[in-house]
Amino acid sequence: MTHLRAAVFAALSFFIGALPGLAQDVTLRSQDGKVEITGTLLGFDGEFYRVDTIYGELTVDGSGVQCDGPGCPSLTNYVADISISGAARMGEVLMPALIEAFALRNNYIVERHATDLQRFEYHLSDAEGTKLARFFFHASNSDEGFADLLANEADISMSLREIRPEEARLGYEAGLGDMRAANRSRVLALDGMVPVVAPGNPVREISPSDLARVFSGDIDNWQSLGGPDASISLHLFEMRSGLAQAVEDQLMKPAKLKFAEGVQTYANALALTSAVSRDPFGIGIASYAELGNTVPLTFTGPCGFSLSVSRRNIKTEDYPLTAPMFLYFPARRLPKVARAFLAYTRTPSAQIVIRRAGFVDQAPEEVPVNLQGDRFVNAISVAGADVELAELQRMTERLNPLKRLTTSFRFEAGRTQLDAQSRSNVQQFARALEAGVYDGRQVLFVGFSDGNGPALGNREIALKRAESVRRAVLEAAETINPDLLSLEVDAFGEAMPMACDDSAWGRQVNRRVEIWVR
Repeated sequence: MTHLRAAVFAALSFFIGALPGLAQDVTLRSQDGKVEITGTLLGFDGEFYRVDTIYGELTVDGSGVQCDGPGCPSLTNYVADISISGAARMGEVLMPALIEAFALRNNYIVERHATDLQRFEYHLSDAEGTKLARFFFHASNSDEGFADLLANEADISMSLREIRPEEARLGYEAGLGDMRAANRSRVLALDGMVPVVAPGNPVREISPSDLARVFSGDIDNWQSLGGPDASISLHLFEMRSGLAQAVEDQLMKPAKLKFAEGVQTYANALALTSAVSRDPFGIGIASYAELGNTVPLTFTGPCGFSLSVSRRNIKTEDYPLTAPMFLYFPARRLPKVARAFLAYTRTPSAQIVIRRAGFVDQAPEEVPVNLQGDRFVNAISVAGADVELAELQRMTERLNPLKRLTTSFRFEAGRTQLDAQSRSNVQQFARALEAGVYDGRQVLFVGFSDGNGPALGNREIALKRAESVRRAVLEAAETINPDLLSLEVDAFGEAMPMACDDSAWGRQVNRRVEIWVR
């Protein structure tokens, strides 16, 4: 993490030198003049001051004090400044589309000002032309987004991967709070990491373990995958990009492998997919949102299961290489307009914008049983001594009248804690419950497990997981009336696997809690 530390300290030095107005002492005095607070102004969000004092960092309501000093902001002509830094794939397409839709929804005038390819601004004004907010973008990569956030140079970080332990530790030491907590991040949209080949390549499927071995160099000839006797060439996003790092975290590290030397890397999706489509013996890992003319490979396993990438499989996280698109923010108040924008990103209209931008939204969809044939076929194919016919019949009888929501919950490897996407799903589903979307309906949290261990024990573990998810949702949905809907739990253990249990990713995909509604 040496490069991260260097980036943080470089950004911090730039920040201190570039913003002299905020590095000045101010005095906040109560209206009756009896209380004074003196310190260095760290920020003002239009309502509250943040001041570094001898007592530590304090947040003070601006309506109750007067500010004296050269660093005091204007209260009458306040313009909210919001800095957003990180993944270019989010900054160049998705976030601008959402900001423009947010402005349209609120009758704001929006203007774009570009400094260069990486830095641009969006200015929002009311109908009279009074400027309300400036969104400053630095579209680079996930590493730089976290570095800017840690250095207090950004209010929001965009990332195509989850924050790493060292970054979270540095953030906590910098006073940003626990960056792995549910309220410190949000999944804005979803993408998928898809193995792709040229149209003329005869190979059409691969197992995740073989894919990892291919990108480590352990498998270097197409014959090992049922193809021609030819060397495999490798294509990937730049190693500093969030998607390449997500591939490393989700595919290579669980297999305890590293990327091979000589992988050809690309700065953007178009360059990657164009190169793969022209290379008859190449394989790449591309973004689901931008597959170009390449052919996606189906994931398969030795137990006979297969899973192709689709919007629905990414949304349910059944697809093993789902790539959540994160927003991270520190433990401090953002300006009111920024909070309103973040609230807007959870609305149904924002989900439509996300779909139109080419990414996978998080709006829950209801999938009836008759559209889940493959899942029930898998359940029947693994039935045997551990999963008896009576349990399959009980599962079918319980679920047949219901529909599965595309909102699912999965857990971090080897832990009982929900993964980052699922923690965001808890908040999203809780907001839907508070809005009364499921009033008068039956909501069933259903736990499933992998096949390791005795079936009865696995069912008990799955039931506990379902109960823990239900509890987390209820804690997040503070304003719901539980008398207006039914919130139940059940579990079927290993009775409906989504993948083979021969690999870590397969077992993790199978350990899940689904929501079914009626």
